[in-house]
Amino acid sequence: MSLRTYGTMQVDWEQRADMDRLRRERLARAKERLARSDLGALLLFDMANIRYVTATHIGTWAMDKLIRFCLLPRDDEPIMWDFGSAARHHKLYNPWLGEERSRAGISTLRGAVEGRAESVAEKIRHELELRGLLGEPVGIDVVELPVLFALQQEGVQVVDGQALMQDVRKLKTEDEITLLNTACAMVDAAYDELYRALRPGFRENDCVALVNKVLFELGSEHVEGVNAISGERCSPHPHVFTDRMLRPGDPAYFDILHAYNGYRTCYYRTFAVGSASRALVDSYKRCRDVLDQAIAAVRPGVTTAEVVELFPRAEEFGFPDEEAAFALQYGHGVGLSIWEKPIFSRLVSFDHPETIEEGMVFALETFWPSTDGWSAARIEEQLVVTATGAEVITRFPAEKLLITAGGQYTVGGPLPGVREVTSNLNNPRVADAVVDSARIEGTHAG
Repeated sequence: MSLRTYGTMQVDWEQRADMDRLRRERLARAKERLARSDLGALLLFDMANIRYVTATHIGTWAMDKLIRFCLLPRDDEPIMWDFGSAARHHKLYNPWLGEERSRAGISTLRGAVEGRAESVAEKIRHELELRGLLGEPVGIDVVELPVLFALQQEGVQVVDGQALMQDVRKLKTEDEITLLNTACAMVDAAYDELYRALRPGFRENDCVALVNKVLFELGSEHVEGVNAISGERCSPHPHVFTDRMLRPGDPAYFDILHAYNGYRTCYYRTFAVGSASRALVDSYKRCRDVLDQAIAAVRPGVTTAEVVELFPRAEEFGFPDEEAAFALQYGHGVGLSIWEKPIFSRLVSFDHPETIEEGMVFALETFWPSTDGWSAARIEEQLVVTATGAEVITRFPAEKLLITAGGQYTVGGPLPGVREVTSNLNNPRVADAVVDSARIEGTHAG
């Protein structure tokens, strides 16, 4: 184990994440890749890309607005247009950006504000002209159609810039890895609290509330979601929680997605409430085995195609094809967003393989439905690729299926951890007792 775990605060007596170095190295990587491309500039609207290049942030409420934007010209520094008050704040608190390069300016707020598309295009054209870049292609990550049309009207040649930014962010710096590891440590703690709380009557939404409480108290910046699934809702996987109450014998699996200083987690765990059926135990073993084989294959130089070759085919776990089973046997990069490069999927990786490199951070996740037709297991681990393999940074125990809220006692001792909920005759210990009782009654009758 080579990665260190620190607290969530900065201190003067220990070197933790170096935020100045983080900002410098991210921007340098973006500038270097831009210089090697055929693009004259990058125009960014995606919040994660903007944060990567400018180290500015105005809260998660703005994530879906596409209202702020950043221009990174080739061989130059980024220019940031933001809400007026936010732009003034950047001038005061973001000295690395520079006072002149933090400016007020907004886009269309997804069409709610009229007349802004032309204003955005005029600003971009002006900056490109100043630098002699107006004739060069400008890569854009995501864009509203009115802004796209306005840029074209101003003579800006718009091309795809999202692929370049995905490649820029694919390898993580030392400080990015520290922040990702810290984010996972916070989820370790959330899972421990959740494990202790899972009992009959506790609802899926209670689980979500508890996880949010733990993470925010530990210093989470944003809880993107807590996928809480239980009981007969486990198969097929619905990807959304309800107010369903947990019951004895339920499977329950969770995905916790949150951000610490922008860096995310995607982290599944499965539990059994009180006891587990044989079917759930078997599906968990299969789920874990697939995941372990995939993790063991990870090392620099191996391709995503070689890893997904170890994943089961969609038909093996009840789906007609790989598109129908997408994201159940899966892998994806994790950084300032949760689905980055590289991607591991039998749907795409054979045709578009990517080579695994040292410094990548990604999650591998598996799913397996039980033979009972309603329960299922889901497990996910986040990995940092090292020079010789990978280090797992999601540490809450998942080698075997964990039982919560158990320990009930009968006259014959504690209830077994593996038992069915449908009939006493299906439970080994109870069935033995029934047989013994019948034998005794037969003896007395004789």
